[in-house]
Amino acid sequence: MTNSAPPSSTTPAVFVGIDVAKDALDLARSDTGELLHVDNTPAGIRKLVQSLAAAHPTCIVLEATGGLEEPLLQALLDVGLPVARVNPGKVRHLAKALGILAKTDALDALVLMEFARLAEPRLAVKRSEKQAELDALVTCRKQLVTAKVDQTNRLQTTTAKSARKALNAVLHVLDKQIKSLDQQIAALIDSDDDMKHLHTRLRSVPGVGPVLTATLIAQLHELGQTDRRQLAALVGVAPFNRDSGKHLGKRAIRGGRTTLRNVLYMATQIAIMHNPIIQAFASRLKKAGKLPKVVIVACMRKLLSLLNAMIRDNLDWNELAVVKNTP
Repeated sequence: MTNSAPPSSTTPAVFVGIDVAKDALDLARSDTGELLHVDNTPAGIRKLVQSLAAAHPTCIVLEATGGLEEPLLQALLDVGLPVARVNPGKVRHLAKALGILAKTDALDALVLMEFARLAEPRLAVKRSEKQAELDALVTCRKQLVTAKVDQTNRLQTTTAKSARKALNAVLHVLDKQIKSLDQQIAALIDSDDDMKHLHTRLRSVPGVGPVLTATLIAQLHELGQTDRRQLAALVGVAPFNRDSGKHLGKRAIRGGRTTLRNVLYMATQIAIMHNPIIQAFASRLKKAGKLPKVVIVACMRKLLSLLNAMIRDNLDWNELAVVKNTP
């Protein structure tokens, strides 16, 4: 954490936008109007962080750029600076709303600065090394599973012997690597007391398997610390109104953490069959005439809410009031 004193209440708030490219970092500040360009190297990152630590910014915004932003993000978090990693699509919408149609690195930094000022984005939280490693393993596993599905689909439409042989060889390697990642994920969770405790608690829920558990631990640190409605919005299972005047549109989900939502979807399908609470909830919705997609999303939200309550109140599944009161 930085030891420098925070600004006084009379000091204007400082908002910062940083455009991250492979080779360079472009910074825009609201207080000085300064545009700073540094190399995206350890030395460049140190220079940038040092200049920001003395400025006491209210919010720094970076775009998610496929991991290129990670070293800078971690360096900012290491000194306790308030930084948010945001969706590039949202930033582009703001640029269009501001009438900024051109696109350069310097302009992008200015738009990110305005996003920090206007949008009040959720700040990133410093994670432990093991949690960051778990996230990397979970992400890699997801990518390999996606590749396996792609190759399996190709195999089903391929008739040539030599091509099928090659595809089967690829599938064999993917299966081996996925199994290895599962073992690494399990070992990593077991090596950390906090993650192991959380894993054991989550696995007590019927329908919650090791993949969902590892994904929750790696990608949803807000679990147990956030209101259930906010949590649903973070994951992307919260329904949003689409009304205008007298027209009442259908509510729909959007945004959120796609990978986590996909894993939650699969787990909820299992929970509907094997978890008595989720099963009864789904049955009530079906009897009320709800569409199948509405039922599954509502069950995803219900399961997430129950998991949140468990972690918040430090309870196992069988200790939840809704479970104990079920005949």
